[in-house]
Amino acid sequence: MATIEQCREALEQLSRNLGAANGDVSKAAALDRSLTCWITDLDLTFSGRLKGGRITDVVETPGPPPAKAEIRLAMSGDDLVAMVGGQLNFASAWAGGRVRLEAGFRDLLRLRSLL
Repeated sequence: MATIEQCREALEQLSRNLGAANGDVSKAAALDRSLTCWITDLDLTFSGRLKGGRITDVVETPGPPPAKAEIRLAMSGDDLVAMVGGQLNFASAWAGGRVRLEAGFRDLLRLRSLL
């Protein structure tokens, strides 16, 4: 099972990856939205902001997300680490129910290029 530190590092790496992206991925990552990532097996939520192609202002809180963010993710810590590390494809994990993504319809359309 992935540790809290491994999950935090994976989110930091994801932020770096988004910041270095170009083309359609860069446009999708340029949203300004609140974001939560609930690590279900650790029962811990990372909350922050997707802004300017980066994930900023990340804080940890125990339990499920305390507030409804505009973009909400839920997954195990192992799945987060594997996705960011390239061993797990987001689209197949999402289709298989291993990852949950909730957002407004317009945001989902923009985020599809990240999948």
